[in-house]
Amino acid sequence: MNRKGISVRNLLALLLLPVMLVVAGCTRHQKEARFQVVTSIMPLKYFAERIGGRHVSVSVMVPPGGDPHSYEPAPKQMVKLSKALLFIKAGSGIEFELDWMPRFLSLNPGLLVCDASRGVKLIPLQDGDDRAEEHHDHEEASEHHHHGGLDPHYWLSASNGMVIARNTAVALETIDPEHKAEYAANAEKLISELASLDSEMKKKIAAAKQKKFLVFHPAWGYYARDYGLEQIAVEAEGKTLTPRQMQHVIDTARQNRIRAVFISPQFNSAQADAIASAIGGYTLAVDPLAEDYPGNIRQTTDLFLKTGNE
Repeated sequence: MNRKGISVRNLLALLLLPVMLVVAGCTRHQKEARFQVVTSIMPLKYFAERIGGRHVSVSVMVPPGGDPHSYEPAPKQMVKLSKALLFIKAGSGIEFELDWMPRFLSLNPGLLVCDASRGVKLIPLQDGDDRAEEHHDHEEASEHHHHGGLDPHYWLSASNGMVIARNTAVALETIDPEHKAEYAANAEKLISELASLDSEMKKKIAAAKQKKFLVFHPAWGYYARDYGLEQIAVEAEGKTLTPRQMQHVIDTARQNRIRAVFISPQFNSAQADAIASAIGGYTLAVDPLAEDYPGNIRQTTDLFLKTGNE
């Protein structure tokens, strides 16, 4: 009885083996059919995956917690980049991109580069120096960023997110025209969601009593512009504050009855902690490079509103 049972199982296994091999081959082919996309920062990964869907495998250069102003890719990231068909860059003058793009293209000459900021009007960077800057054309962004001219954090605006979605779709359609209709449909769906997100944030913030918020790293200028808020930035071009500058920030916070100092997890918080202590307040982390794009904007808005109504 046992021998017969074993024989039947073996026979079934032999009969099913070709089917299993075909299924395994199909699965392997489906995985191989995904083409490699690399993005410079986490928020752009969100857009690539939402629009590329099942056709893309997306990796990111600057990992969570990494500083895009100074990050250096690991060897394994360079290997992955060498096999990629598409690179999506922020394009707004981030030092990481300025320093590494020539090497990326040298390693992978056939790489298509998508500038996610194409069509975005970059605004002056308002940092702790509170400099008065003139508007510059988008093409001048790379030249002026090192001098504190333009704010590179344009993605922290739902309206700019719609532009990113369109640019991403065009790049994917160029690489893979066979699925153009799918990419276009995914992009339009995402744009519709971002339009709803933008309206939702405007309604939430309209009723806020406090329109000013204090941030250590000046990443939220576009967000503040979109929603009628005022970003008071502490840091100036990543430099350590002098005692006089620290006192000026403390005085400004007290005058505006601000108790929360918003910090980015990519930067040292020692001076922000000192400021918070001096004003009898606290620090809160808000990440300008979070991957969950809509979730991050909602969470940050809730924190701004909560602290502004204290």
